[in-house]
Amino acid sequence: KRSIINLIFIILISLILIGIVKYPKLSLNSAYDGLNIWFNVVIPSLLPFFIVSEILIGMGFVNFIGELLEPLIKPLFNVPGAGAFSFSMSIMSGYPMGSKIVSNLRENNLISKIEGERMLSFSSTSGPLFMIGAVSIGMLNNPSLVPLIIYPHYFGAITMGLIFRFYKNNNSISLADRKNRKTKKNKHLSLSLEKNISIGSILSNSVKNSMNTIGLIGGFMIFYSVLTSLIFASKSFNLLINYITNTIPIKINIELLKGFLAGMLEITTGCKMISHLNIDLIYKVLVINFLIGWSGLSIHSQALSFISKTDIDSKIYLWTKFFHGVFSSFYGFLLYILKYKNIIRPSFMPSFTIPGYTYYLRWPILFTNSFKLAIFVTAHMLTSSLIMLIVYYFFSRD
Repeated sequence: KRSIINLIFIILISLILIGIVKYPKLSLNSAYDGLNIWFNVVIPSLLPFFIVSEILIGMGFVNFIGELLEPLIKPLFNVPGAGAFSFSMSIMSGYPMGSKIVSNLRENNLISKIEGERMLSFSSTSGPLFMIGAVSIGMLNNPSLVPLIIYPHYFGAITMGLIFRFYKNNNSISLADRKNRKTKKNKHLSLSLEKNISIGSILSNSVKNSMNTIGLIGGFMIFYSVLTSLIFASKSFNLLINYITNTIPIKINIELLKGFLAGMLEITTGCKMISHLNIDLIYKVLVINFLIGWSGLSIHSQALSFISKTDIDSKIYLWTKFFHGVFSSFYGFLLYILKYKNIIRPSFMPSFTIPGYTYYLRWPILFTNSFKLAIFVTAHMLTSSLIMLIVYYFFSRD
């Protein structure tokens, strides 16, 4: 079975190389677009979160607040309190931050295998920067669509977390559970950060690991940007699409099908293609909601590169992302029916242009704001943890 998979992989890579040789200009332009998005958006947006999360995990801060937030997170998602950290960082920074943090927690043995799989079900989300700035305003040119895109996405993630709280419910005993048992025996709460740590070592390792991660993400973005362009330039692909649309009894818009398939591969390309279609706006929103929840094979490749370093089942991750997309579309349709049906109006061919230059002046502003946001999230979680500590001592007094 592995030999067959390897053979298929070699054939696919060979076809990609042939495509690059056949369409050199298209490949170069696609790689340039992927590089621009990576440098202008991904690095200044995600790098601060990667560095901050690496530092906090290395110092034991995540374990510290995890013990405090366990009474809040455990009843909801059946995971340790560290799940609050992965979820908060994910919804603030976006893909693939959540899967990176969960993988780090598992590598450091702060969570069990099953707890990691549960946490991935709700901790792998897109960020507001992409859904609000890129999709709602940039692609659809309609800020009023923000609630129909961002709320269903996060509701879908929370729904997956609530469902997966029952996943292998009888087979896991968390590290936090064992600590809580000791706490009950000793009748006091024992909390501490890591001792005998080298601040310089933690900082250097955090920056090094974060730069390696951001470079890996950039490689995947450029690769899938080129791959998507080559696929859509292929005559075989277009013949296959035409055959499918002419064979099935249901009438399907060819451009809609192409945009959907592009989004299954790379989320930004798919959402951009869907936004340019001449169809009812609600259909655009529902398809885009699914694609953002699914996140695309480009994001999956990034997430699986982290998950593969652990014993977490990658198939569970892929299934949760598929159903995350389904729930996102479902909640989007519900919100549309209940509240936004009379607000949304059809749109036709909104203009959207990907910049062909580098934001040298905007880059440091976005980078600084991302650092501020990462520190704000950390401070908010610390405040919430201290409140939980006060509540714990208040109710645990004899």
